[in-house]
Amino acid sequence: MNPTPPAALSEILVVVEVLATLAFALSGLLAAARQRLDAVGVCVVTGLAAFGGGTLRDVLLDRRPFFWVEHSAWLWVILGLSAAAMALMRVRHFAPTERAMQWPDALGLGLFTANGTQIALEQGLPAIVAVLMGLVTAVFGGVLRDIVCNEVPRAFSDHRPYAICAFFGGWTLVGAQALGAPGWLGLLLATVVAAGLRAAAVWADYELPRWEPGAAE
Repeated sequence: MNPTPPAALSEILVVVEVLATLAFALSGLLAAARQRLDAVGVCVVTGLAAFGGGTLRDVLLDRRPFFWVEHSAWLWVILGLSAAAMALMRVRHFAPTERAMQWPDALGLGLFTANGTQIALEQGLPAIVAVLMGLVTAVFGGVLRDIVCNEVPRAFSDHRPYAICAFFGGWTLVGAQALGAPGWLGLLLATVVAAGLRAAAVWADYELPRWEPGAAE
């Protein structure tokens, strides 16, 4: 297969980051609505969910400028989404459920996994480091969202595969590149694997085995 030209792959990465940002922004909006936060709280939680994982990735990779700095118009988009969502929910009396949050969260997980892994690979980092950068990008926006909402992060507490899904998605991208697949195909496969595994776990209500410490003697 012919490799994707670097310029085209760079544009694809921007599109993936935009889609992932919107997906996680939606999950942040739903989380803020469930907590009945005020306008400032809604904007902060939405922004942390949307930009938190990518920002931490860029800090770890010493990568500048941050996505939301380079594409500052997206800050206005997030503010606009927050305002529109608050107005809509007030008028429609929409009551978001925890399960409703799972679907945009799963999509964002897959997109950010692919995006973060690819960015790290482009910097020439070892495969395991690149996969972990994809995991950080995918998971930590949601972690920050839940911490600010005064909840134990769902990534650690709901017992359904989450970080593990991102881990498998990252290795899917590494494997696709090793086999010479076009860049866009690797990104697509990684997204489908990570998001699909998470969605399947939510749909089937599958839980990982819980740690049950032995009773003290």
